[in-house]
Amino acid sequence: MTLDIAIETDGEWDSSTGWDELARAAATAAIAESAFPQLGTGQRTVELSIRLTSDAEVHALNAEWRGKDKPTNVLSFPMAESGDLAELSSPGPELMLGDIILASGVCAAEAADKAISIDQHAAHLMVHGTLHLLGYDHMDDDSAADMEAREVRALARMGIGDPYGRDR
Repeated sequence: MTLDIAIETDGEWDSSTGWDELARAAATAAIAESAFPQLGTGQRTVELSIRLTSDAEVHALNAEWRGKDKPTNVLSFPMAESGDLAELSSPGPELMLGDIILASGVCAAEAADKAISIDQHAAHLMVHGTLHLLGYDHMDDDSAADMEAREVRALARMGIGDPYGRDR
């Protein structure tokens, strides 16, 4: 499989961080912990887009697409259907998973509250966003517990501890 990640950062994000490498590691780890690990070994190219932007841009997107008049830490816009994901082990055209957008100020504030680095928190949000692109959600207790467990395992693959504080 080829994983193509288009990443765009605006001036509010630290340019010295290796966002490309972090995004690739996060997406790869999330895929490995999903119900679609064949995405990591299939013959098709899988694409996703990650935008690291301002709170104002995320606020506008959150209002437009979710009806929530505030910024949030991460937004995900899936483009693939679960049937498409299940068939990715066979040859075919590239598949666009979707878009992930992170808000700089919200991420920085949350990282500070957790006493972790912004890149560590961004990695968690990229894993979280990738799982959303793969069809996971946290709309009820069971799905939330499943998604959190997958996040914890994916982050462990990256050498990052449990973001929910269970290993501290």
